[in-house]
Amino acid sequence: MDFTIKTMAEYAAEGKSPEVLFWVGCAGSFDDRAKKITKAFAKILNKVGVEFAVLGQEESCTGDPAKRAGNEFIFQMMALTNIEVLNAYEVKKIVTACPHCFNTLKNEYPSLGGNYEVMHHTQLLQQLMEQGRLKIEGGAFKGKKITFHDPCYLGRANDEYEAPRVLLEKLDAELVEMKRCKTNGLCCGAGGAQMFKEPEKGNKDINIERTEEALTLNPKIVATGCPFCNTMMTDGVKHFNKNEEVEVKDIVELIAEAEDI
Repeated sequence: MDFTIKTMAEYAAEGKSPEVLFWVGCAGSFDDRAKKITKAFAKILNKVGVEFAVLGQEESCTGDPAKRAGNEFIFQMMALTNIEVLNAYEVKKIVTACPHCFNTLKNEYPSLGGNYEVMHHTQLLQQLMEQGRLKIEGGAFKGKKITFHDPCYLGRANDEYEAPRVLLEKLDAELVEMKRCKTNGLCCGAGGAQMFKEPEKGNKDINIERTEEALTLNPKIVATGCPFCNTMMTDGVKHFNKNEEVEVKDIVELIAEAEDI
């Protein structure tokens, strides 16, 4: 299915504005694995008729990794650059498939002059489902065991536990919870800018600990809602040589698969 995604600049040139801006994020733009998530989400939005745009070349990192690594100065420079662009286009509503971008845009940008309605992709899809615009048929996953790993910046940082689970339940799969889930969830090991460095010396890498917990449930699929969690859990599954039996997938990929988009 081929379609063209318009940029905010193209909408502005036509004197129009889209329903929502899709903030792709660094992982979704450059990481080969995360690009598949970006494409799956764009296909779903296109299929249900949501008018959306991207910033394209005008989007730059939200500054989250810099802030988490302790460089407030770089964070503010990056944030102010983005806010200038967003405000110039009079952006009202933003959706992103990355909880790190979601958290930063939603909670850190307002104090710097960037006030937007920010949604995680699972929240927008839940909203579209409730409005009757998105219908999920779960045939492909009927009876398959799926466990969901809560991304820290979606769950504990922003109290969103329901949206991803509501979507997963619609897939008719058997949803099994890990011992540490929801408010008691465990990080995948990528948070706090740890994604970009080797962990300090210890007994065990966090992603190995988390993957062990997931694998005790014998799931067919480990579902995530974050490109960083996806990388860490995939690495963990490979560590245990289970990558033939267990898939790590973003929720939107599962929905796109179920809908055969």
